[in-house]
Amino acid sequence: MLPAVIWVLVFTIFPLFYSLGLSFYNIVLGMPPQFVGFKNFIGAFDDYKVAHATLVTLIFIAVAIPVELVLGMALALLFNQDIPGRKYFRTILTMPLFFTPVAIGLLGLTIFYEEGGPINSLLGLLGIKIPWLSHPTWAMVAVLLAEIWQWTPFVFLIFLASLQGLPEEIYESALLDSSSWWQIFRWITLPMLQPVIIITLLLRLIEAVKIFDIAYTLTAGGPGIATEVYSLFIYRTGMKFFNLGYASSLAYLLLIGMMIVVTFFFKRMREIYE
Repeated sequence: MLPAVIWVLVFTIFPLFYSLGLSFYNIVLGMPPQFVGFKNFIGAFDDYKVAHATLVTLIFIAVAIPVELVLGMALALLFNQDIPGRKYFRTILTMPLFFTPVAIGLLGLTIFYEEGGPINSLLGLLGIKIPWLSHPTWAMVAVLLAEIWQWTPFVFLIFLASLQGLPEEIYESALLDSSSWWQIFRWITLPMLQPVIIITLLLRLIEAVKIFDIAYTLTAGGPGIATEVYSLFIYRTGMKFFNLGYASSLAYLLLIGMMIVVTFFFKRMREIYE
């Protein structure tokens, strides 16, 4: 067990407590560290940039996750049927999972390129040109589309595996009482998939809160700070402006917030199983 203990101490415990110590200091490059206590944490609640980054992240979560869950469920229900070429389509659908987020962002630069990009080239035939990366709203849409395209297959695979594990006897009995697919889905499939849906929602929530790569490579948080998510703001605060103490406090506020959310979800899971 010694190698595992050393690994945890070096790569988990030490960085965790070291960054916690930094959060209580005003550490700026070229200046001696100054102990400020909880000033960094308190100041974060009065910083309009923190509020903006939090709002952008919440908008991103509120749009991306529901769309991914709905699309993933729809695709899982579709491919749970016996349709021709099912295995080939499933392979194609899961391809985005094999790309890194940085690659997705760089691919998005090509796809959403405003002058001669494939999307605007097609829309140009209709006399339409969308400023994908130069308009705040459309830049957010571009980041959302890239994120949804990458992570919908993840949700699809989880839901498909869960659907294939449901007992067929229940559906055979349900077909004797009702021929409505919506009633069967609403009163049988959905309740049985509730634990899986909650776990999938939790996994996607944790991942969406940490979004950095796609926003950084696709828009760099721009135009301006229109797509500057919380993780990107922490990165700029610490690595670009070298305000390490403030960046550490922002990271810990995110950690505390996620711990509260995760605790709530696990409490809900216990209630379901009980």
